[in-house]
Amino acid sequence: MTIRTILVDDEPLAIQGLELRLQPYEDVEIIDKCMNGREAIRAIKTHKPDLVFLDIQMPGFDGFSVVQGLMEVEPPLFVFVTAYSDHAIRAFEAQAMDYLMKPVEESRLADTLDRVRQRLAEKRGAVEVDRLMEVLAEVAPDAVDTMAVDPGGDQHAANRFEKLINIKDRGQIFRVDVDTIERIDAAGDYMCIYTGDNTLILRETMKDLEKRLDPRRFQRVHRSTIVNLDLVKQVKPHTNGECFLVLDSGAQVKVSRSYRDVVARFVH
Repeated sequence: MTIRTILVDDEPLAIQGLELRLQPYEDVEIIDKCMNGREAIRAIKTHKPDLVFLDIQMPGFDGFSVVQGLMEVEPPLFVFVTAYSDHAIRAFEAQAMDYLMKPVEESRLADTLDRVRQRLAEKRGAVEVDRLMEVLAEVAPDAVDTMAVDPGGDQHAANRFEKLINIKDRGQIFRVDVDTIERIDAAGDYMCIYTGDNTLILRETMKDLEKRLDPRRFQRVHRSTIVNLDLVKQVKPHTNGECFLVLDSGAQVKVSRSYRDVVARFVH
């Protein structure tokens, strides 16, 4: 698997330094180098790279403006590279893969590339499945039905959803493993994320957050509550067709009548 990569920095020496650090990685192919944000947007739209190392502070279009300028196309993976640590929070809010400080440390670069490889493998696997299903739907519809119940399909579907969620809370960035999320409560445009030992606040609507979570595990059980069904240990009937889910932490969540049938499919 070749990682088609573009380097973006207004300092030629910074590009040269990063290029030298990437030389030992045979699977990284540098397909273009850009000196400003406008060049970067054009190059990304033209070449459709897998990965972009993107400087934040550049004259004119800065790194964040580049990301915003690509909203109408499928974006590559971004790794921000900068000399200023105070941009870290905005970088993670922009869903960057990582945030590297100049001069880039070789060990940090290696860790970043490992995460990039994993994300690309998941993404490409899902794309190949979609292509195969489209072809089969035309030439062998019965085969599509067979694959739909194939156990391997579950893994491909799971790869479409987030495994880590970046949450800015109290001036810090928390990288939360979705497996540890027990439940989520909505409060307007804010989400209260409950893990086994922490409660974090995420500024996002429930509708948008639901799209990022695997629906086979995370189900809405109330108009304002999502529960991780893997962490449900007991179902307690209640009056009027409602019930309570008892979670691993001991917390109890009421399931409203309108959502009871949805949850029942997962917690027999």
